[in-house]
Amino acid sequence: MTIATGERIPDVTIKTNGPDGPEDLNTGDFFAGRKVVLFAVPGAFTPGCSNTHMPGFVVNADKILAKGVAAIGCLAVNDAFVLGAWQRDQNAQAITMLADGNAELTRALGLELDASGGGMGTRCKRFAAIVDDGVVEYLGVDAKGVDQSSAETVLARL
Repeated sequence: MTIATGERIPDVTIKTNGPDGPEDLNTGDFFAGRKVVLFAVPGAFTPGCSNTHMPGFVVNADKILAKGVAAIGCLAVNDAFVLGAWQRDQNAQAITMLADGNAELTRALGLELDASGGGMGTRCKRFAAIVDDGVVEYLGVDAKGVDQSSAETVLARL
């Protein structure tokens, strides 16, 4: 079942790219006591994610943070090394990369995407959420394109 507004982000340990390589990141700790914008992509370095979705958050990061947001997180079912390389490629240093390599958080959110037809296995649906102290205030999931999950949509909702 897909997470809904008013519900708490599940407490799962995933990875992020730290200065010395992959580090554990507990989602309960990451979202606790602050407002976070979370957006998810089906895969790093994929055309829609690299050309449309991520750039909007890179360009608008300062505007989003100025609205009282403490962090912007990008979730993908990729490993921390891939997300670290994608972060550098996209000049996305203002964004915390959230590597859900085993899709544990993705499944807990109920937002998995079966991309096995394209040889990519289980991925995360494209979405964005505004999360305040671990509770979802806004959730926009895109079946196609980048509309409900764009940085511009998130900015309008903040």
